[in-house]
Amino acid sequence: MPDVTHEEWLRRAKSLEVSGAHHIDGADEPGGGAGYAVVSPRDGQVLARVADGGVAEVDAAVAAARRAFDAGPWPRLAPAERGRALLRIADLLEERRAELALTISLEMGKPITDAYDIELRAAITTFRWYGQLADKLTDESPHTAPDTLALVTREPAGVVGAVVPWNFPLTLAGWKVAPALAAGCTVVLKPSENSPLSALLLGRLATEAGLPPGVLNVVNGDGPVAGRALGLHPDVDVLAFTGSTAVGRHFLHYAADSNLKRVWLELGGKSPNIILPDAPDLERAAATAAWGIFFNQGEMCTAPSRLLVHSSIGDRVTEAVVRRARELRVGDPLDPATEMGALVGEAHLSRVQDHIGTGLAEGARLRTGGERTLTDTGGTYLEPTVFDGVDPGMRLAREEIFGPVLSVLAFDDLDEAVRLANATEYGLAAGLWTSDLSTAHQVSRALKAGTVWVNCYEEGDLTVPFGGMKQSGNGRDKSGHALEKYTELKTTWIQL
Repeated sequence: MPDVTHEEWLRRAKSLEVSGAHHIDGADEPGGGAGYAVVSPRDGQVLARVADGGVAEVDAAVAAARRAFDAGPWPRLAPAERGRALLRIADLLEERRAELALTISLEMGKPITDAYDIELRAAITTFRWYGQLADKLTDESPHTAPDTLALVTREPAGVVGAVVPWNFPLTLAGWKVAPALAAGCTVVLKPSENSPLSALLLGRLATEAGLPPGVLNVVNGDGPVAGRALGLHPDVDVLAFTGSTAVGRHFLHYAADSNLKRVWLELGGKSPNIILPDAPDLERAAATAAWGIFFNQGEMCTAPSRLLVHSSIGDRVTEAVVRRARELRVGDPLDPATEMGALVGEAHLSRVQDHIGTGLAEGARLRTGGERTLTDTGGTYLEPTVFDGVDPGMRLAREEIFGPVLSVLAFDDLDEAVRLANATEYGLAAGLWTSDLSTAHQVSRALKAGTVWVNCYEEGDLTVPFGGMKQSGNGRDKSGHALEKYTELKTTWIQL
């Protein structure tokens, strides 16, 4: 991140101008009514008022996307031209990087350093990667009889509805939007009502980069209204969603009740992080475990919220994690020195506190944290929290908390570790720390998770797919595999 002081970020925040208008058919649409307030979790102040979209606004956005797909130039452009447009979006994101990072930090509480260095880097890289991939896709011509020619072509699937959450508002939007655009689809993006401002700016930057009207539309609105309208819309061909498992079920119902659109889901997680006695570096394993659960205030579907530690090293590892939790700097998201910012809002903070209260009532031992902090700021801050003595049947070990709350569970042998790791309805990610190559392979295969990190956590790049098993969803974001969600295969058989 550039050398910008806390005071300078505060000054920029005061002068930040944000527009809450929908972006439909290449233009801003203010919508009717008073709209709704986006409240900054940093200090509880109203950051902006944004247009509140409903069925009419979703209809308008989908109609624009439908026209752009059925009659517009975008699906018919040479793939290299689409790729160049995505590269221009990436360039504009880079040019406006500081403004976007500030917007994200203000609207959802992420530390400004993480917003700039991690979130914006990921979003920029995503558009560049798919921009470069756009003209590298190939069709097939299988070998058949000498008097026939068979062609298997990959065609854009149509209008894509993308619904994304607030925890990584720009990164996760990019993971949906960039491959869909690269494939030749048009998109209606509905960001979370908690963090719409960065997504709206993305829509405007896409138009500035030269995307034809209707190719990328952004509609604000509440999930049960705007999200539902998008899920039920008969002119939406594909629905891509990241969020809770409960809401994912609704989108499957919407598809069944409308046009049987394809629904791709990236849902919740309760990820296990297994530390074995032969971990190559126990201190690093413990430090990474602490970083993983407290990064982004624990508001991550992949957060390693269940720390599974062999009983012979349990005390040592737990003490190291507790020590790191107590050292962690919780503070103003606009302070570059802050390591953990504010939770996204009052309602979410209350839910996390309820889980903490339940953990205490069920008999888990609170080692550190658990209290709201920095109350004089007006923001929604929570101390990093660690429980040990957690039983597998406790809610702390079973339910996704989506906050900075770690549950430590002990095991005595490898088979028990795998059983505990898989004893969840989720299957998004897992971690494993061992020096034994055979153990690394065998346990990775045994874990029911879409991603397994060995001797690290949250590592990877755009070359590898991301997604879940079981009730963590289906389909994959990132990598070339993401394009499978936004394309259809057509067979053409020619008799010569």
